[in-house]
Amino acid sequence: MTNDTKTFRPAPETSPILTGRGERWKELATRQETLLIAVYLVMVLVFSLLNPRYFSTASFGNILQDFAPVLLMAIGQTFVIITGGIDLSVGAVLGLSGVSAALAIRATTESGLDPALSIGIGIVAALLVGAVVGVVNGLLITRVRLAPFIATLATMGVCMGTTLVVTGGVQVAGAPKEVVLLGNTRFLEILTVPLLVVFAILVIAWLALSRTRFGRHTYAIGSNQFAARVAGINVDRHLMKVYVIGGILAAVAGLFVYFRLGSGSPASGRGGELQAIAAAVIGGISLMGGVGRVTGTALGALITASVLSGLILIGIEPNAQQIVVGALIALAVAVQGIGRANSRS
Repeated sequence: MTNDTKTFRPAPETSPILTGRGERWKELATRQETLLIAVYLVMVLVFSLLNPRYFSTASFGNILQDFAPVLLMAIGQTFVIITGGIDLSVGAVLGLSGVSAALAIRATTESGLDPALSIGIGIVAALLVGAVVGVVNGLLITRVRLAPFIATLATMGVCMGTTLVVTGGVQVAGAPKEVVLLGNTRFLEILTVPLLVVFAILVIAWLALSRTRFGRHTYAIGSNQFAARVAGINVDRHLMKVYVIGGILAAVAGLFVYFRLGSGSPASGRGGELQAIAAAVIGGISLMGGVGRVTGTALGALITASVLSGLILIGIEPNAQQIVVGALIALAVAVQGIGRANSRS
């Protein structure tokens, strides 16, 4: 009779510290922001190979100038989409607010008012336009009970029509030289005062969404509006605030474009809603609501602006650029859908 003996070896012990570090590194590597940074770096490499001028300080400075208004609209869109809504009016608000600022500044400057005071009046006029449109959007959604898509589509049409009526379809020139200097004087070769304001708004938005009760309520409404009401959240009042924020940020985007160009163009903001939605969705904001971060939106806006700039440098005609933006949205939504399916399985 043979006695089979087996030698049992204890499993090697894994250090909890090493395991914890491994998990953290894995989590960091799979985060939306990390993946977006990787995509951005690959994109920069590809465009730089196709056109070396893309990888230059001047090119990056121009990309930041294009990035800023998209980011502002996309931040507002982020708040709205997280609540489960959508705002199609942001591009039209950008155009109308920029034109309103241009008309107010030109009128007050021609009347002999100090340029600094004229600029202040123009800024207030633009912000009022954004706030009013935001209030109208909020009322249509919370009181009239229109779907956000329909409500903001209506205000988009009204804003676009108003812009064309008040301008006659032509640019509003006549800005004082202080406007151009403020919007285009660069330091460190890439930064301007309006751009610094945009970065400050980004930080405030990140803090508001991730560190405050306002942000928690925003996520709660998008995750389950009925449960949010049961929990005591005034959903209608919160939605009003969110749409007003979206309108004001679109107005700030209009001001940014106005200070950059030195004139109010009725064509400004055309297609801006598509770019804003693209930036938010690429950044990981779920169109189903309740999911996303402002940091992801910022990276999505940077990718969107960088793609459009790269397409221009490699000679792609402007009409084809919207096709690329639409394809990016479709791809981002498809990736989100695959991610949700994998998480359920």
